[in-house]
Amino acid sequence: MTLPRPSPNQPATNQLDRIQQNWLAASERRLLNWLCARMPAWITPDVLTSTGMVGALMIFVGYVASNIGPAWLLLSIIGYAVQWFGDSMDGSLARFRHVERPSYGYFIDHSCDGLATLLILAGIGLSPFVTMDVALITLAGYLLLSIHAYLSARVIGEFKLSYLSAGPTELRLVLIALTVMMMVLGTGPGLFGAFSGFDIFVGTAGAILIILFVLQTLVTGQRLAQKDSGRS
Repeated sequence: MTLPRPSPNQPATNQLDRIQQNWLAASERRLLNWLCARMPAWITPDVLTSTGMVGALMIFVGYVASNIGPAWLLLSIIGYAVQWFGDSMDGSLARFRHVERPSYGYFIDHSCDGLATLLILAGIGLSPFVTMDVALITLAGYLLLSIHAYLSARVIGEFKLSYLSAGPTELRLVLIALTVMMMVLGTGPGLFGAFSGFDIFVGTAGAILIILFVLQTLVTGQRLAQKDSGRS
């Protein structure tokens, strides 16, 4: 089966200008290269993608099961490490071994990213620490920013992987810290009435994502308007 070729006006996925300016990018790249050089032959990019989804499921189960007891949050913390390993290593290993499948990899990887984020935020919303309304607002912010990234890849050939010097790895570390605080502070009454401090934190993160989407849309729209005006 032959994958469809990109249209003449659409950059191929392997020709995208990947913009990654997060704090840990250089250190993470060195670690990933070290791991790629030591990966057994039987571990393939597809196996790693599946591993990342298993990690996301572990995160979901840990948050939901924290209704039984906070010790279950340890499963979520371990899940973040598993999810990072699978999600960060699949594309890295494919490039290291020169077995890239650009269209397939782009489609599957980012489809799994969306599903993994749904599992994580749905799990947080089903936990006793954050209300589902707040978790869904944050999910909406993530999806909006993802839409912007994918549209930018289509119209200007740039795929932005970080915002405000933070990327997926930094966000995972923030979520791990948040989960540790859940274990330490518990679900007692907070200072914000019906909303807990965890609600405020997660809701603020969602608001930032939505604001970033609006600002990035305005900036990209202005770039495209100037580009199209130059053609006329």
